[in-house]
Amino acid sequence: MMEIKIVVEGQTELAFVKEVLAPYLGERAIAVYARKVLTSINKRQSRQYRGGISSYAKAKNDIISWLKQGNKFILTTMFDLYGLPNDFPSFHESCSHMDPYTRIKILEEKFKQDINDVRFVPYIQLHEFEALILADPQKLQKIYLSSGDGIAKLIRAVNEKGGNPELVNDSPQTAPSKRISGEIPAYDKAIAGPEITRAIGIPVLRKRCVHFNEWLTKLEQLAGINP
Repeated sequence: MMEIKIVVEGQTELAFVKEVLAPYLGERAIAVYARKVLTSINKRQSRQYRGGISSYAKAKNDIISWLKQGNKFILTTMFDLYGLPNDFPSFHESCSHMDPYTRIKILEEKFKQDINDVRFVPYIQLHEFEALILADPQKLQKIYLSSGDGIAKLIRAVNEKGGNPELVNDSPQTAPSKRISGEIPAYDKAIAGPEITRAIGIPVLRKRCVHFNEWLTKLEQLAGINP
């Protein structure tokens, strides 16, 4: 059974991997393990703090430390493009490109080169976790029963991007999470994220989110599976 280890940005991504992605890949004989990125260590109290990416150096150190713990596995990431620290390899070069897929290609290629391990498969989410929710905003009504008007606006916002939620951009006003909370003030990422993406289902997420699908396809191919 192929093992895949995933370093994620925060608690919502961790829950998504464990509750939604791991069962899906498990059906394909892929065992998934995930943990939040290490951000700091209190040596006096022997405590670790995980979640959020304050710098590339800290993320890199955590990735390298996990790669040292064995050999027979693939290690990947689930980090958001929105809010990515500017010390990431080629961050400023990537910002010179308007096309988000070009930006992601540059960042992931340089990320892979910098980690320099054949087992490492970088993945940076366009533009953040909530793009997966925007793959089918109607499912938000499972939790937010009285938000029909706001959900309709979210659907229109995605349709304005050709139906591609990964193109919903990364400004502080229009990033996916900002759009959702703007239309549904009660939106709680930690609660809604795993439940809504589970309701949408991985097959729909793959169909609507091109780069997300490319990531899973690559992982499946490395595991010897034809998607």
